[in-house]
Order: sequence, then C-alpha cells, then structure tokens
Amino acid sequence: MKHITILGIGHLKESYWKQAETEYIKRLSPYIKISIIEKKEEMFRSTQERKNIQQKEAETILPFIQKFDMVIALSEDGKQYDSPQFAQMLKKNTTHGEKILFIIGGPLGLDDSIKQAVHISISLSHLTFPHQMVRTILLEQLYRAETILLGKQYHY
Repeated sequence: MKHITILGIGHLKESYWKQAETEYIKRLSPYIKISIIEKKEEMFRSTQERKNIQQKEAETILPFIQKFDMVIALSEDGKQYDSPQFAQMLKKNTTHGEKILFIIGGPLGLDDSIKQAVHISISLSHLTFPHQMVRTILLEQLYRAETILLGKQYHY
C-alpha cells in the first residue's frame, strides 16, 4: 500500500472542503494510506511581507521533510502533467515503497528553501486556486491516478 502525506499550510475552514476531503480519502483508502498535516498559516497584511511569511512557513515545513521520502511541492512554477502522466509519475516514485510527501504552501507560496529541498515541483494548472481548493484537487487527482493505474473506469 502506498503511503502519502499531504502537508498544507492553513486549515480547511469551510465544511464543503472537509466533506470533499473525507470523500476522497474514503475512496483512496483501499489503495493509499493518506495522512493530512495542517500547519498554521502566517497572517499578513501586504504581499510586501511575502519573503518573511514564506520563511516563517518554511520553518514549520522543513522538519517534516524526511531523507528517504519522495517530496513533491505544489507550486505555480512547477511542471504540469496530464492525469495519465501524473499517474505514471506516482507509479515510478512509489515502486520501491517510497513514502510521498506533498507540500502545499500558503497564499504567498513556498520559500526557496522548500523549493530546493523537494524532488519534484508540480503545478496543477496555470490558473491560481485557493490553497484549500488545491488540497481537494490533489486528492481527486490521486484518486484518478489510482483508477488509471488499476484500469478502473473513472478517467475517460
């Protein structure tokens, strides 16, 4: 069984995001052990505080990056995959039982120290989404990837 941890800055506040997360974790449970870690989002008043906020959030993320984990950051400047490519990337990186850590930064993005510590940086879209929505999209894509790899009818 695959082990995937999603580390996100900020909490799911709205009940509809929590319900979607619960549904996808349930769908994934036969294939993947999912762990969700939520870390505090730093408050800011202006994007001029970006670097300082990113550094503070990085301090809470870095201790979770383990030497033998496959670490994937979700970042607007990351590589884009279509769903079958994403499924193959996951397959390739979990063949030997590796654990995957996905990192979702806060509204101001990830600090360079995080970007340098990851193995892969991916972008879910050229569009910008709220980081709470990104978590749901990632879970759906993980489920889609598993159905692709298992040949189940979900992805057309």
